[in-house]
Amino acid sequence: MIQERISALRKEMEKCGIDIYLVPTADFHESEYVGKHFKAREYITGFTGSAGTAVISKQEAGLWTDGRYFVQAEGQLKGSGVTLFKMGEEGVPTVLEYIKANLPKGGGLGFDGRVVNDTFGKKLHEIVNDKNGTLHVTDDLVGMIWTKRPALPKEPLFLLEETYTGRSTKDKLAAVREKMREDAADVHILTSLYDIAWLLNIRGGDISHVPVVLSYLVLTEKECIWFLQEELVDGRIAEYLKNNGISTGSYDAVYDYVKEIPAGKRVLLNGTCVNYRIVSSLNQNITVIDKQNPTELMKAVKNPTEVSNTRIAHIKDGVAFTKFMYWLKTNIGKIPMTELSASDYLEKCRREQEGFLDLSFDTICAYGPNAAMMHYQATEDSFSELRQEGLLLVDSGGHYYEGTTDITRTMALGPVTDEMKLHFTTVLRSNLRLANARFLYGCTGLNLDVLSRGPLWDMDIDYKCGTGHGVGYVLNVHEGPNGFRWKSVPERRDGCVLEEGMITTDEPGVYLEGKYGIRTENELVCHKGEKNEYGQFMYFENITYAPIDLDAIDTALLSEREKKWLNDYHKMVYDTLSLYMNKEEDEWLKRYTAPV
Repeated sequence: MIQERISALRKEMEKCGIDIYLVPTADFHESEYVGKHFKAREYITGFTGSAGTAVISKQEAGLWTDGRYFVQAEGQLKGSGVTLFKMGEEGVPTVLEYIKANLPKGGGLGFDGRVVNDTFGKKLHEIVNDKNGTLHVTDDLVGMIWTKRPALPKEPLFLLEETYTGRSTKDKLAAVREKMREDAADVHILTSLYDIAWLLNIRGGDISHVPVVLSYLVLTEKECIWFLQEELVDGRIAEYLKNNGISTGSYDAVYDYVKEIPAGKRVLLNGTCVNYRIVSSLNQNITVIDKQNPTELMKAVKNPTEVSNTRIAHIKDGVAFTKFMYWLKTNIGKIPMTELSASDYLEKCRREQEGFLDLSFDTICAYGPNAAMMHYQATEDSFSELRQEGLLLVDSGGHYYEGTTDITRTMALGPVTDEMKLHFTTVLRSNLRLANARFLYGCTGLNLDVLSRGPLWDMDIDYKCGTGHGVGYVLNVHEGPNGFRWKSVPERRDGCVLEEGMITTDEPGVYLEGKYGIRTENELVCHKGEKNEYGQFMYFENITYAPIDLDAIDTALLSEREKKWLNDYHKMVYDTLSLYMNKEEDEWLKRYTAPV
């Protein structure tokens, strides 16, 4: 089937004079996750991971993806004729390097200009110019061959009240306009769905588990125009928009609007988010101010209301996860269980919580070797039964009116090997070291990541992903510009200074292909600590409440300091959650949070 689709795509490429066609994982807004309508890369390669780029030439089809998906991609691409290019591995060319090496002189390069950001599009344009070739960006060739393509999503809108957001839309618009004035910008083009949702205090559901609305926004000193599928705007939303000085236009009308921005104007936009077609439609005599959206940092620094609400969300989520963990640990071997049934039970526990909106991503419930694939997904066609032995990794989260959660626990379902205990305990040590960091203001995640990786690097072990990411507020579970990783990855854009109010995950791990995977993940809020002659010190508050499985820990490997950190954490978990447990659950929780 995949080979037939690639063959059909090559016929369309031939008609257009295209030698290489690029198919990224993207919608028109550079969203991390995309709706079914936009899964062109999945359609043309068969690879279902959330990140990757396909490059189709006349002779070869390639897929580029990162270390989270190497194992998964190798399995899904087998027999498809698509070659896996492991991003970041020694000797593997980047997408740009591959295209530069393989595009013939005078050749044609094509991509849908709506799904490639302007920054990357300009680099592709440079390659074409160097080859004296032609660039084709107006046609969606995959769309031409995609029969029964899902329609654009069109989910209902809802307001997120100020009691949850802690800041009005009028105040947010005023703050963005102030930033525009600092840059002497006349117009701001905003296409990030997360930033638009944050700015307007409106949520939707146009991406699975990401409560956003397919839309664009243009802001001037006097106007705010929201381009969306206007039929979604009901009476209440219309009144809200009117009261905030916001008008609407149809979703595709933004392309005509930007063409009419007069010459001489200064336009603020983020070229890594705004698509190539929008920017290339601007008058050539417009000055483009290409920099980070002002909203990106504003939404990353949670205000006191958001931080307080997020704690409430985590208590609810901790209750749900702990009840699930109790059920899992006490019933394994007594009743049939699979990765799917366990995941379903956890979702049931979350849905019982007041204010629950949705899962924050598809739950990863991975048993044994499956957990070595960081983003493994059990399906109705492929899943494992759970047995009373080994390790189960569960990475999950929820959206509540009070905030968004992301938690991973790895749990012993029965006897585990000494090697498993060694790796589990080392991952725990890594998690605790980062969570208890004290550092001077000005540090980024690049400065602190070694605290987490250190215990694993001491064993010559690493994990092929960042240690942590920012978390949105009833938005995308992955959010920049804050994060933890050991080296700069420009496309991640998560190396900013850690500010008070930022929420970042702490999730080191060990992944041994064919054996098992281990990850322990909590969320940390950054706070200001003591300020003295050395500067402003900062620290983290751990806001994830759920036991770390004592059955998988080798306490002999923990230092006295690490034991205290673990005991303090477990005391907080018990004190926070015990009120919500029945008698049996409370007795179990007391045992699994007992001092070591």
